[in-house]
Amino acid sequence: MTRPMTVTEKILARASGQDEVRPGDFINARLDLALANDITAPLAIREFEAAGLTDVWDPERVVMVCDHFVPNKDIKSAEQSKLVRDFARRQGLANFFDVGRMGIEHVILPEKGLVVPGDVVIGADSHTCTYGALGAFATGVGSTDLAAGMATGEVWLRVPETIRFNYEGEPDHYVTGKDFILYTIGMIGVDGALYSAMEFGGEAIRNLSMDGRFTMCNMAIEAGAKNGIVEPDAVTGEYCRGRARREPVMARSDEEAEYARVVDIDVAAIEPQVARPHLPSNTVAAAELAGLKIDQVVIGSCTNGRIEDLRMAAAVLKGRRAHPDVRTIVIPGSQQVYRQAMKEGLIDIFIEAEAAVSTPTCGPCLGGHMGILAAGERAVSTTNRNFVGRMGHVDSEVYLAGPYVAAATAVAGTVAVPEEVLA
Repeated sequence: MTRPMTVTEKILARASGQDEVRPGDFINARLDLALANDITAPLAIREFEAAGLTDVWDPERVVMVCDHFVPNKDIKSAEQSKLVRDFARRQGLANFFDVGRMGIEHVILPEKGLVVPGDVVIGADSHTCTYGALGAFATGVGSTDLAAGMATGEVWLRVPETIRFNYEGEPDHYVTGKDFILYTIGMIGVDGALYSAMEFGGEAIRNLSMDGRFTMCNMAIEAGAKNGIVEPDAVTGEYCRGRARREPVMARSDEEAEYARVVDIDVAAIEPQVARPHLPSNTVAAAELAGLKIDQVVIGSCTNGRIEDLRMAAAVLKGRRAHPDVRTIVIPGSQQVYRQAMKEGLIDIFIEAEAAVSTPTCGPCLGGHMGILAAGERAVSTTNRNFVGRMGHVDSEVYLAGPYVAAATAVAGTVAVPEEVLA
């Protein structure tokens, strides 16, 4: 009889061909998907070719997305994208996404059904953990590890221990998945879940949309986690219906599963959050920063660039204009999100609010383009990191928040909560 296991352990046991695994075990796991982007793919491609390898293990399951610097902002980024483009063509990759048919990688892969519950996914991008929202084991790796994965279809790793986070109660209307995860990271710190699986559960998670779950799992890495994960349920099944390209495996944790620890959180006590410079764990209630002047607001990214996020921002911006001192930038996470936002009239709301609306791109999140900060400037952003120099000059500041707070700040010109501008 096998030992009781967590959902992460069950997925890894199945992928490694074993009846059970334990935290600390080293395993070779079969991959369902390997992912790279226009920054990390060139490194992996060079390693792949330097090793004398000629063919990827499965051109249907190696995915490459040009999203960080596209459309290309300069000669260097153009060369990066060309290298990826040429490799994808040589290998006949079925899932290569470029300008016009692309989007931010962690938005479009679930959207297109390329990741399903029960999968094992590696990506040469730390926010690959996003796909845990579907009940998959997904983790970021280095470009060398990705090159090995592209060649063999396997990954070697240590089974992480699991920390269970139970979110109970009913949140305030303006408290979202972004606020849940910022509050949690503020509670445990940026290394509070080091090489652990963050398993998110409880009543509030069961009532959370898929978009909210993606946001939470996306930022598990900001607590040092190996992966974030939500047990698949009816919400997951509904999301996968009509889009999943493989049969999902809806694994769930056993009731007797062992956890490194269990953390209980009452979401009714959570206010809209902001993470101050220069760590995602430096969180406070947004109301505590009222009056802090802001120069730029960014709404988008792999964290909060989905249709639900744009709806939240539009609910605040409708009939209002961004403060004349605040450059407001809205970036849909994919072409599908962009089109849906157009159909719902959200793009008109943003343009009438005097915001700039961009083609899907990571852009300003990593200080790439489309919103670089100068020395002394402050931004409120729905992105996932606010490290020194993350969005531009080392003397600039980034404050992380959800779409409601970001949009309210754009209108007020200072850090604000929605109630202040909707009154």
